[in-house]
Amino acid sequence: MNEQRDLSFWKLWNLSFGFFGVQIAYALQSSQVSRIFSTIGADPHDLSYFWILPPLMGLIVQPLVGSASDRTWTRLGRRHPYLLVGAVVAIIVMCLLPNSGSLGLAVSSAIMFGLVMLMLLDTSINMAMQPFKMLVGDMVNEHQKGLAYSIQSFLCNAGSVVGYVAPFVLAAFLSNTAPAGEVPPTVTWAFYLGAIILALCVVYTFAKVREMPPQEYAAFHGIDTAAKGSEKREGMFRLLVKAPKVFWTVGLVQFFCWAAFLYMWTYSTDAVALQAFDAPSMKVVTGVTVDGHKYDDKYLFDGETPLILNGRLAYAGIDVDGQFIPAESVVVGNDTIVADGKIIEENGFEKVSPRGTALAAAGQTVMVDGSAVLVNADAHAVAAIDRVTPGSTLTLAHIALTDPVTGKYTLEQTVEIPAISSPDDVTLNYNTILNPASKEYQSAGDWNGILLAIQGIAAVLWAIVLAGAKRRKFAYSLSLLIGAVGFISVFFIHNQYVLWVSYALMGCAWAAMLAMPFTILTNALSGGNIGTYLGLFNCTITVPQIVAALCGGLILHCFPTAANGAPLTVGMLVVSGVLLLLGSAAVWIIKETFGSSQASNIPAPAVEVEEELQA
Repeated sequence: MNEQRDLSFWKLWNLSFGFFGVQIAYALQSSQVSRIFSTIGADPHDLSYFWILPPLMGLIVQPLVGSASDRTWTRLGRRHPYLLVGAVVAIIVMCLLPNSGSLGLAVSSAIMFGLVMLMLLDTSINMAMQPFKMLVGDMVNEHQKGLAYSIQSFLCNAGSVVGYVAPFVLAAFLSNTAPAGEVPPTVTWAFYLGAIILALCVVYTFAKVREMPPQEYAAFHGIDTAAKGSEKREGMFRLLVKAPKVFWTVGLVQFFCWAAFLYMWTYSTDAVALQAFDAPSMKVVTGVTVDGHKYDDKYLFDGETPLILNGRLAYAGIDVDGQFIPAESVVVGNDTIVADGKIIEENGFEKVSPRGTALAAAGQTVMVDGSAVLVNADAHAVAAIDRVTPGSTLTLAHIALTDPVTGKYTLEQTVEIPAISSPDDVTLNYNTILNPASKEYQSAGDWNGILLAIQGIAAVLWAIVLAGAKRRKFAYSLSLLIGAVGFISVFFIHNQYVLWVSYALMGCAWAAMLAMPFTILTNALSGGNIGTYLGLFNCTITVPQIVAALCGGLILHCFPTAANGAPLTVGMLVVSGVLLLLGSAAVWIIKETFGSSQASNIPAPAVEVEEELQA
């Protein structure tokens, strides 16, 4: 084996610099995706299910990238080709995802488009991120791994801070609100800038980092290239079976930690909007009940007449002094209430409800389709569903697409409801949520980015404290315990600035999570299969997120509603705190070891590895 020479600080820096750009993309994904889907029109109870896709793609992609790159040697390098492909796809998707609600699609179609983009974004981020972890394992000796991962942790947190604060900073220059269903320009341009920075970081990495050729790599890691060793031929399953015990014990801690942070990314925006910004709630039609049968699809039609369109009652006309008047436009005073058959929205709120809200009082004049109508008693908006005639056969649709030429609807996944005798046979099912188009909600979305940036900064500072710790497991366990206190404290705080303390405490857990597990693992591995094992180890990040995402909606239903009737999403952060408490306890079953390739260079302590910590 060649002497494992030390690298200069700047070479260590260059190995991980691209992580800065990748982490901006990851920060925007983790902090803004729930906000994007809520703005488009997703139900809070469904948000966790959307988060199944990112870890699922990581579960598939990371092991494949790790295994394939272990066996890849090209003119570009060993890990570089995967970095390039992942970064290019990520850059494209970052320009498309925030525009999901601005493409003229129906809400369900916009959400489906957003889900596809989210899947591609996480896949590409995973593909671009994994090579940087592997480059440290490939090119850094064991004496410098602590420093190398500390640099990577610093760049990771620095990129996170930039990604988190970008929408808040851009709010000083761009509008932070948008028409209902569309993402504000602050978020859209944050993704655009993130894509540009990612592209620059990738170019820098290719210009500054030269990977080892096969012979040099083999000598560096003590691999006998002449031997047809079983290590090269073994598949991922057999390597998993032979994984060192530390792989599994650290994996258990990872399970609790990553499930906890999945719930933070999913529900943090709603929790902050609820706790500190008093975001208003709104009722959304989730379906109908006919003769005791509940239907959950969000589009309801009577022939070609829309009755419910993605949770909003369709407008039919107005009732003036007991007489129904079909109307395409209604103006009360100088205020347009209805235009083109649709009720006007202002700041995300319908100006009137198409079921019973008074339009005008006695003595007022209402302009109906350009004609003045005097109101003797009162005038009300009338919902289209209230005009259903006996014997009508209603059609439920999961997706309704509007033809831009004819204006007609194309229905997908339809269900026919038997003929009804009167509109009273149809009961509307409602769900109360925070209004995602309100100024308060969007301000909370920006502030959530600031809080996550505070978390990132605290993680950097706490990493310095960890670097001086002498007892690794105590520091690891304490960090998770502090993070648990931070999560649980959000439930009791209603001031947006005091929340800084909560998120700073969460940052202590994040600092310990980012690199300590990878150092513990790579110290226990030999060089030949580092990439494969790191790819497999990524399952300890993705599997808990998948499990947490599957359970999120069910757990949220177990909490009572908030005072304004919206889901008590802050309760999910309390769940995160409990999970970190379990992770803190699980740290104490870890027993660190050294892999055989390091044994000749570093003596293995009898009880516990006393090595420089990093975050």
